[in-house]
Amino acid sequence: MRVCKSDRMTYDSGTSDPSVTGPLPYGTADEPRVAVRGEASLEFDPEIARIAVQVSVRGTDRREALESLTRRNSEVLELLKGYGEAVEKLSTGAFSVSPELSEKGRRERVRTYNGRVHISATVADFTALGEMTTRLADMDMTTVDGPWWALRTDSPAHREARQQAVREAVTRAREYAGALGAELVALLELADLGAESAPPPAPAGMRSASYGGPPAGGAAPALDLEPKRQRVQAQVNARFLMTRPAL
Repeated sequence: MRVCKSDRMTYDSGTSDPSVTGPLPYGTADEPRVAVRGEASLEFDPEIARIAVQVSVRGTDRREALESLTRRNSEVLELLKGYGEAVEKLSTGAFSVSPELSEKGRRERVRTYNGRVHISATVADFTALGEMTTRLADMDMTTVDGPWWALRTDSPAHREARQQAVREAVTRAREYAGALGAELVALLELADLGAESAPPPAPAGMRSASYGGPPAGGAAPALDLEPKRQRVQAQVNARFLMTRPAL
């Protein structure tokens, strides 16, 4: 039996056992098999951008801190909702109001209260993204992180990459079979390498801006953000049955 590591053709130099019925798990001299890997790596323009907003407050009175946090949270949500369909998804995450104790003294004494609320937004209209992030960062005690560029989970880009990987596998198998004077007869197996243990995608194209108070001299200019192209990869393993080589 002859076996190569990545792209391999396997066949048994002997004849098949007549006592075995059904398809054999290996190739034979009369029915050799070729196993190849098809790969594709394509780039596409991003379809969405995600940003994270953190609104913070600090005050000596718990009720006052909570009211300030509620007001600032409402202002951020109102600003984001004002962009209409440009904001594809809007959600509120973690919320907290916690006391900060004084370091001196035997008795527990609250020095101040810290409050935070996290908001995430998915933006589909990149023409509004620069102005949006600038206006958010211009708000008092507000931090903006992002954008993280991405493709939608149902983007046609993923299908195109998978199809390209399959075509690459067929082309490679035909080249190996042709080098032996043989032809492909049938597809025996097609396996997606990412079906069981695909790693989570890492955030790409991250930019961040943070601001703790309004600037002097009017509104800040809108950021000029350049979307980062997204790379989509696909890999498949394929096994084919081919005619007997002309050795």
